[in-house]
Amino acid sequence: MRKNKPAPILEKVLIEDYAAEGKSLARVDGKVVFVEGAVPGDVVDVQLQKNKADWAEGFVKHFHSYSEIRVKPFCSHFGVCGGCQWQMLPYDQQLIYKHKQVVDNLTRIAKIALPPIPPIIGAVDTQGYRNKVEYTFATEKFIPFEQFKAMKAAGEEPKKTPGAGGFHARGFFEKVVEIDTCYLQAEPTNEIRKTVVNFAIENEMPFYNIKQHQGWLRNMFVRNTTKGEWMVNLVLGYDGGEKREAVLNLLLEKFPQITTLLYTINGKRNDSMQDLEPQVFFGNGYITEMLENFAFKISPKSFFQTNSKQAEKLYQVTREFAALTGKEVVYDLYCGTGSIGIFCSKDAKKIIGVEMVAEAIEDAKENARMNNLTDTAFFAGDVIDICDDLFFETHGKPDVIITDPPRAGMHEKLVHKLLAMEAETIVYVSCNPATQARDLSLLAEKYTVTRIQPVDMFPHTLHIENVVQLKRTSTIK
Repeated sequence: MRKNKPAPILEKVLIEDYAAEGKSLARVDGKVVFVEGAVPGDVVDVQLQKNKADWAEGFVKHFHSYSEIRVKPFCSHFGVCGGCQWQMLPYDQQLIYKHKQVVDNLTRIAKIALPPIPPIIGAVDTQGYRNKVEYTFATEKFIPFEQFKAMKAAGEEPKKTPGAGGFHARGFFEKVVEIDTCYLQAEPTNEIRKTVVNFAIENEMPFYNIKQHQGWLRNMFVRNTTKGEWMVNLVLGYDGGEKREAVLNLLLEKFPQITTLLYTINGKRNDSMQDLEPQVFFGNGYITEMLENFAFKISPKSFFQTNSKQAEKLYQVTREFAALTGKEVVYDLYCGTGSIGIFCSKDAKKIIGVEMVAEAIEDAKENARMNNLTDTAFFAGDVIDICDDLFFETHGKPDVIITDPPRAGMHEKLVHKLLAMEAETIVYVSCNPATQARDLSLLAEKYTVTRIQPVDMFPHTLHIENVVQLKRTSTIK
């Protein structure tokens, strides 16, 4: 039998540039090497995972020297948790690389004429900015490889624990990284999680084992708003009766900040919440966020931008790019709970929102009522099916289309539908500049990109939002 060759190691490689998706770039003997865990200026040994004729991919095996631009990560879990990939970079440097990612994607993939791309709009708050965090509870705690190796060398065995609470360990779906302090959401988020963990251990309540699909304590969602409201939704494998009552009452006693407390029973083999019904234990079952003067109801299953302060900036850019005068019919596609359309409503004649998720459309209608808006209408379904000639005759053809698709971008059929609608302006909001660039190349059949503005929603991560204004080419003077 042929033995597998050990993966080669490239020694003393100088990392030259940032590539994309959290990887950096080096060149070795004319071959491009994409490296995970390094930043430009590092000199490292690279363990290759893929090795093709003209490119390779790997991760850092050993550091010989560190880049001068590196800073000390502020979180003790950095490099293990996987939630923040860029804490070793100063924030201004993160913004430079994110801007480069937008430029590279739009230039190399779209291959169309582009206007100048201004600097990215950065965040004022780079810690405590998330309004939603999902914690996972599990029977198995992740032990980093270096720590595990040191324990073995010392003749120690990892201690078995009843369970742990934190975030999924990268590459180990059954294990969690036990978190002491996560800096991405304001306190008391960490204290809430620790209180639940300690309660379960002290009362011998079983943590969830995803391999065996057994256990009680499963997940917890903690959401907050800039108004100071807090929502906690505790997800349990089964009801637990008195124990459930006890832990929920303990949370209310210890954390008066909680304005609505829920629990959800999930006996399924997956963590999806869409087909489950959260039960209200305390409060009205939702919290309310304000963006400018607009109020938005956030239910336990609602989608809402995870960084409220930056969402306000993102929506301001979107509204500016829509260039509304009060006469326009605006179609808000992938509208979710209607937040973008509602934010733009006062400058529009009418807002039409379309979204696949029926529950989100009900939230959108409620949000419109909360803001006393009458010239709005929201529809559940596929844009391709809904927006036919009869629909246009009833509601008017769009003057402006705002589209905010998921990371996969727009389906090609929807792109062709937009081309057929022939709105004067399209504002494309994207969380993935690569798929956005692909769609822009298709829209170029009838549209010209006239403005671009990147916005950073998630400091210390590789994620980025980008807003593009397109004008129908035939209308440009």
